[in-house]
Amino acid sequence: MTIRAPIRLLILSAAIVATLSACNRNDDKARTPASTATGEAVATAPATPLSYESTTPYAEVELTLAQGITAHPDLHAQLYQTVVRELNQVNEGAQSDRTEAGGDAGQPAYSRTVAFAPAAETPRLFALKRDDYEFTGGAHGNGVSTGVLWDKTTRRQLKPADLFRAGADLKAMNTALCAAINAEKRTRGEGAEPVTANGDLWACPDASATAFTLAPGANGKAGGLTFLVGPYVVGPYVEGSYEVVVPTAVFAPLLAPDYAGEFG
Repeated sequence: MTIRAPIRLLILSAAIVATLSACNRNDDKARTPASTATGEAVATAPATPLSYESTTPYAEVELTLAQGITAHPDLHAQLYQTVVRELNQVNEGAQSDRTEAGGDAGQPAYSRTVAFAPAAETPRLFALKRDDYEFTGGAHGNGVSTGVLWDKTTRRQLKPADLFRAGADLKAMNTALCAAINAEKRTRGEGAEPVTANGDLWACPDASATAFTLAPGANGKAGGLTFLVGPYVVGPYVEGSYEVVVPTAVFAPLLAPDYAGEFG
């Protein structure tokens, strides 16, 4: 059965959410120091590889991490270990799929890449952009981008909602997000049609359900949120993805007290 591209994107997004949840579950384990035979804890220097790749007849997988993550060994350990495990499962799944299909039948190898790029950093927050690309056959692969938010004080990953006050209505950002998308569409030519809140085929996305990371700002503060809108969300696949910034002024009243000072 062929899975339609928008549905594959939803599956890929769900897998990323599961990966981030697994990272948080592994947090305490990643921090636990090694012990000697007498039970005395000893400090160990964390290994910080910034890449991983594996090629088999069935799949090619690759991970790359931003250099800046070496300053945050707990986060590095969580992301590296979890994503490498995930990529190895892709290798195993690709071989299983070929076996069930009765052979390669001229099909190209599957591929999966995960790349973490720097987004922004404040005195308390460190943010990355995660790009996933997956090809499992068909006319083209599928990609999705998400954000990683790391609290340097508590040394834990944050969920997007953690930045905001409890019960904050993030839909207050919808108008600004839609306007930013349409402004970017105007730079892409006549083929990129504008979207509205109640569009029939393509509509403005809900800010509360859209991935984001921090946008760089001045004086060591974040300047807003960079929303990561994937293919098929506000236009056809050929239109590509959108990365648009909603400035701090739009959502400043919604921020949780712990993080309000990180934005300017």
